[in-house]
Amino acid sequence: MAIDVRPASVFEDVRALLGPKSPGANVCWCLSYRIPSKLNNELRGPARGEYVSELCRKGPPPGVLAYDGGVPVGWAAVAPRSDTAFARSRTIPRVDDLPVWSLWCIRVRPGHRGHGISHALIAGAVEFARAQGAPVVEAYPLDSGDAKVDLTMAYAGLRKNFERAGFVHRADTSSVLAGHPRVLMRFDLR
Repeated sequence: MAIDVRPASVFEDVRALLGPKSPGANVCWCLSYRIPSKLNNELRGPARGEYVSELCRKGPPPGVLAYDGGVPVGWAAVAPRSDTAFARSRTIPRVDDLPVWSLWCIRVRPGHRGHGISHALIAGAVEFARAQGAPVVEAYPLDSGDAKVDLTMAYAGLRKNFERAGFVHRADTSSVLAGHPRVLMRFDLR
């Protein structure tokens, strides 16, 4: 399996990974950390997909997609922290004043898990951020140790996967997801 990671500029491919089966459904579309909570609550049904479509069109793309033989099989959200809810977070600290990029969501399609796609997505997100001029990429994964993590809540990633990708623990947080603490990890691109 040869996984190719590219910027998420093709909306139909993003929709294949993030969109609902029913067009009117209210699903995350990976917007909950990307936009202010008021706007996140106001966008309903198809308006959420339209918002993401605009993100794909105007650039930079809202993240990266992993492809297996041309089929989109994975997604990672990455953007400047200053453009996300993490910029105002009370539970995830700022380490310094560098204009870091945040990597906060990794999703692999069912049927494609266990093939290293999340690792390819992390590496692809780092390279995408580097190409956009990011000095550092931050992630806020679960520090679950050997405990099982509910797949629905594993979108933040796991500490051990980020360590394997070369990220370094920089701070503990007071954020908890699915009963597991989240840690702030960084990959320095300087």
